Amino acid sequence: MKKVSFYTLGCKLNFSESSTLARQLRERGFSIVSFEASPNIYVINTCSVTENADRKCRKIVRDIKRINQEATVVIIGCYAQLKPREIAEIPGVDLVLGASEKFRLPEILHNLDAHKTGEVMACDIASATEYHSAYSIADRTRSFLKVQDGCDYGCSFCTIPLARGKSRSDSIDNILSQAHEIVKGGSKEVVLTGVNTGDFGIINGQRKSRFIDLLQALERIPDLRRIRISSIEPNLLTEEIISLVATSTKIVPHFHIPMQSGSDTILRLMRRRYLTELYRDRILSIKQKIPQCCIGADVMVGFPSETEALFLETYNFIRDLPFSYLHVFAYSERPNTLAATFQEAVPKSLRQQRSKMLRNLSDKKRRAFYQTHLHQTHSVLIENDLSEELIYGFTRNYIRVGIPKCPELINSEVEVVLNEIDASGNVRGKLFELEPI
Repeated sequence: MKKVSFYTLGCKLNFSESSTLARQLRERGFSIVSFEASPNIYVINTCSVTENADRKCRKIVRDIKRINQEATVVIIGCYAQLKPREIAEIPGVDLVLGASEKFRLPEILHNLDAHKTGEVMACDIASATEYHSAYSIADRTRSFLKVQDGCDYGCSFCTIPLARGKSRSDSIDNILSQAHEIVKGGSKEVVLTGVNTGDFGIINGQRKSRFIDLLQALERIPDLRRIRISSIEPNLLTEEIISLVATSTKIVPHFHIPMQSGSDTILRLMRRRYLTELYRDRILSIKQKIPQCCIGADVMVGFPSETEALFLETYNFIRDLPFSYLHVFAYSERPNTLAATFQEAVPKSLRQQRSKMLRNLSDKKRRAFYQTHLHQTHSVLIENDLSEELIYGFTRNYIRVGIPKCPELINSEVEVVLNEIDASGNVRGKLFELEPI
């Protein structure tokens, strides 16, 4: 029996696809094992959002060859579509599969002996028009369910349309069928994921439905306890969706809304589809309708032409709004993007300095958000995450809470009183107990 190990980089979408490919391989008689279990075949599912993702892929290949010189190494994912020839020349890489070809992985590995070392199988991205369903079930507590792929937006800094193609979606009926399978497998929470999740509904180039239609359909699955939206663009986050989440017993009060910049000048250069006024309105509307909602954002610093004054516009914009946390990225030049041709590059030392400032601001925002929930009782879904003393889970509004270890609670929703924020900035709690009468 051939043993295969997956190493997945990047987003939740990649994890859902790796999990689905692993299930398909298992059905063909392969054994899926851990990275350290000396498999015959390693599959690296790559990201290429930043230079770090590219470098990490190269490092993993070197690590594999130190562990098992004879192992076959297969590279799939965004990096594989963007730079297939470059990857094929990395010492130790045996096979490179592009955006469409990666979904043929079970068939290709079944006939692996027929392929040559360093072979590239990657079509032009314009040919990647078929939609492939995927969902993860490795963690019984939470499942990543892919509902959309590709993107039509063309932001000036982004390679995703070049790596994944045009926006396309699954049908609502197919997604509901997958959600039923996930629930049958024991998962309590489904995380809806995609490249541009809010753009859900395009099938064969035609809009067939809306994201809110999918949310309303998923709400009707009886045993599905939690529905979480992984990320949604601010221009696609409608008042109708916010109102639905405000009244829903299943869609959790947590929005991750990519922002990228709090400066209209930079947003225009980025070719984003909104300005700060719309973004601010969305945040304030959420907090008005769902006061306990957790709100996160992606922020990019050091974009070409970002002066100190323009960066401070972003800093102050974030400071003055009720964010719960930030994901901060330093701008990274990506080949074949419009932004790579822009002049007035920001020195990397300044990018790092600005990143640090925003990460510090994020820490303050997160702590302030946690502070407002101390001494309250929240429903916590306990995850399969054991430390020496604690077991962890997430509230519906995405506060990670540690409680005294009790393994039998894994994959259960329990009522927890949030007691304190420890020295590391993490929340600790205890199981809620009714006072004796």
